[in-house]
Amino acid sequence: MSTTTSGRLTVEGTVHFGRGGRGRKELKAGEAPAGTAPGRVPRVARLMALAIKFDRMIRDGTIADYAEIARLGHVTRARVSQIASLLHLAPDLQEALLFLPHIEKGRDTLVLRNLLPIAQVADWRTQRRMWTDLSGRTRAVGGA
Repeated sequence: MSTTTSGRLTVEGTVHFGRGGRGRKELKAGEAPAGTAPGRVPRVARLMALAIKFDRMIRDGTIADYAEIARLGHVTRARVSQIASLLHLAPDLQEALLFLPHIEKGRDTLVLRNLLPIAQVADWRTQRRMWTDLSGRTRAVGGA
């Protein structure tokens, strides 16, 4: 901050426009945050993260059980069970889901319906073979 001879106050600094509540633009101090990757996070990646969150909430005692999650989320217990079944995937497959590339345009090529049969298999080696087959098919369909 410095003062000029005419009594005016000059303030120097870096600012950027950010988003406030309800989409309002706000003037914020400091550098603008780094841009996010283009596109959107695939739905199955968000569902995998949600399954992990459900599991953590139950383990911590924040939530009693999946039925309570269903009530709080206004969804059926069956839907919560579908999402939670992703926890039965091998750890490396869970990680692969979490780090799927962003969807630039169009529909997701990998959907929960395709993953549920894999999650039902107890043997992780078999799951990995099924995953390899599935990812080969979805690449052929999606062109990625």
